[in-house]
Amino acid sequence: MNAGRKLTVSEWGKRTGTPVFLLHGTPGSRLGVAPRPSVLYQLGIRLIAYDRPGYGESARHEGRSIGDAAADVRAIADELEIDEFAVLGRSGGGPHALACAALLPERVTRAAAMVSLAPKPAVGGMGTSWYEGMTPGNVEVYLRAEQGIGQIAPGLTERSSTIRANPAAMLAQLLAEVKASDLQEMSDAGIRRMLKVNYQEALRDSGDGWIDDAMAFIGDWGFRVEDIRVPVLLWHGKEDSFSPVQHSQWLHRRIPESRLELVEGKAHFAAVSALPGLLPWLKQPREVTRSAAPAHG
Repeated sequence: MNAGRKLTVSEWGKRTGTPVFLLHGTPGSRLGVAPRPSVLYQLGIRLIAYDRPGYGESARHEGRSIGDAAADVRAIADELEIDEFAVLGRSGGGPHALACAALLPERVTRAAAMVSLAPKPAVGGMGTSWYEGMTPGNVEVYLRAEQGIGQIAPGLTERSSTIRANPAAMLAQLLAEVKASDLQEMSDAGIRRMLKVNYQEALRDSGDGWIDDAMAFIGDWGFRVEDIRVPVLLWHGKEDSFSPVQHSQWLHRRIPESRLELVEGKAHFAAVSALPGLLPWLKQPREVTRSAAPAHG
């Protein structure tokens, strides 16, 4: 619970392990991309995921910014009596992981952002270059968001209703725009099954979380990435067109203690299979220098 709002949380792995908050994608839920519990236990990881406001079973926080995620994560950590933790965000969760790194420097030991977006506003963000290389479907969504919530809400509400009735519809929409390398990733039956469960839970009641995420991405994030002072690992497949690679390159140039891992021949959904490989780096204490970050690709 945070400021009277319900936040739904799930945990996996080793109860006494290193706490790592996993921030899900867009649209997404706490039941999304996560390593198998046996893998987490072997690595000594206590993985904690929650539904962002408006998704799954968490109450909506209309008008939220990316930075508001830090207060939610802090409230969950306080409830679980966790003092320090690492954060890992994939896709739409990437900016929210960076928010925790920027706004909770006394609590966050390390942060990883996989296939993340960068800030868009012309002042302090990428500006019009934010859209370069992005899939037409995502460009349409965010251009509508720029016109206001009244322009984006009807379309995402309708799409959410369709996906709620048939979660496979989201996979069909994605497959229409993915790169060849992502087709290989999504040919795995386990990944497809996980994505269906993820989208069904995310949109179980409404598309509110999706709408609010989109509005938050194109607005003021509520913090400056230049102010992040904890080690950050940025991971990106070079062929990504959902979150184009220049977003992580932009972030790397501005986050003081960051490491950028660009992977040849990989796109957006490669982050699903690559995610477990980042956990050993996230386990390390904050004192270890960024040169110890893992190499990928």
